[in-house]
Amino acid sequence: MKKMGMPIIFLFLLLILSSNAVSRVDEEAQKEGQDHVHKPITNYGSETMWDMEEDEWQMVGKKGNQFVVNGQPFYINGFNTYWLMMFAADDSTRGKVTEVFKQASSLGMTVCRTWAFNDGQWRALQKSPSVYDEEVFKALDFVVSEAKKYKIRLILSLANNWEAYGGKAQYVKWGKDAGLNLTSDDDFYTHSTLRSYYKSHVKTVLNRVNTFTNITYKEDPTIFAWELMNEPRCNSDPTGDKLQDWIQEMAFHVNKIDPKHLVEIGLEGFYGPSTPQRLQFNPNTYAQQVGTDFIRNHQVLGVDFASVHMYADSWVSPQIADTHISFVKSWMDAHIEDAEKYLGMPVVFSEFGVSSKDPGYNSTYRDTLISTVYSAVLNSTKKGGSGAGSLLWQVFPEGTDNMDDGYAIVFSKSPSTSSIVTLQSTRLALFNSVCSTRCNWSCKKKKMLEKILYHDEL
Repeated sequence: MKKMGMPIIFLFLLLILSSNAVSRVDEEAQKEGQDHVHKPITNYGSETMWDMEEDEWQMVGKKGNQFVVNGQPFYINGFNTYWLMMFAADDSTRGKVTEVFKQASSLGMTVCRTWAFNDGQWRALQKSPSVYDEEVFKALDFVVSEAKKYKIRLILSLANNWEAYGGKAQYVKWGKDAGLNLTSDDDFYTHSTLRSYYKSHVKTVLNRVNTFTNITYKEDPTIFAWELMNEPRCNSDPTGDKLQDWIQEMAFHVNKIDPKHLVEIGLEGFYGPSTPQRLQFNPNTYAQQVGTDFIRNHQVLGVDFASVHMYADSWVSPQIADTHISFVKSWMDAHIEDAEKYLGMPVVFSEFGVSSKDPGYNSTYRDTLISTVYSAVLNSTKKGGSGAGSLLWQVFPEGTDNMDDGYAIVFSKSPSTSSIVTLQSTRLALFNSVCSTRCNWSCKKKKMLEKILYHDEL
């Protein structure tokens, strides 16, 4: 497979790493007589930390509160582009899929979250329960195969809480069409027939054989993790019991079919009844009434890591304000602490952004928000903590303005944002490549790496 060069990343590496600093790091490692260094980080030839050989493209796993690949930490800087399958289904827009992967890869981003569902809508993947459009499925195949070309791993979400692309409302509609007595969209979580519809969809996707690579999805290391649902809520049951029961059944179901890949729920991160002492961190009082419960939900057997979303402009106030930044800091710190103390798992801030449609918006504020999120992740990585990475909402290539919900980031039009993203990618890539999980940052070279990765002058 052709390897993709990383000229922008390499430039930043050259700016960040001096040969003396690198040699001192290696000398420290040699003095300890340990094999913490995965590869010489000065090797910019055919085996750099990004240009991996085929046999190194292995499953992402988990060890304690860290993701690992080949025994090395895998902290992530990634993005969301939810509409990739839909664009890949049309020859006139398929090239945009390649374009977004290419641009993100050039900035060192390594994970993309996207939809593996489109239920009963235009260009539906699942036209009716267990009935699929093969051409749309081939489009998803293309997305997976194209991601692999650019060494980007995918978090694939399997359903939607919201009506966009079908969601739980479409499952309820299918149930009503079949003669079921259903009264609420939340029947999606409780009715045995609707549960069977969802479980069948999961089975179909996980057992899919990619028509481009001939690799079964459940065997493909390109897939980082399965997400049970995008932002599940069950407003009809503030106790959280209904959603908890659904998570337990579906996490078990996914793991039974595919024990190799990681599983996450897709939650926004709201605290619920099981942790009244944490309700103070919720953005508003409504958040505790939507049937989710961050700590309780993530204690379900078979859930491998936690997900958190962050939208101060939706949750706190639409007017851009400094209070949004302080909320983001406390929101992230609280969830990282919980992931470490109570869950013992990584946490990914899998959606965050700010809309250009917000009153008071400007690109400088957006850069400040992104830098705030990145700094919180870095502060956790320095301690070997649970803050495992973040995913921007959302990255677009040029020429897709019709899909912009206000949150679109086009790197070619946003040089300052691109620089921030690239620097974060560089720091995390160095972190991932130099020290193994056995080291856990207790080795002597920790201080030297911190000087390289987090120097104020950067």
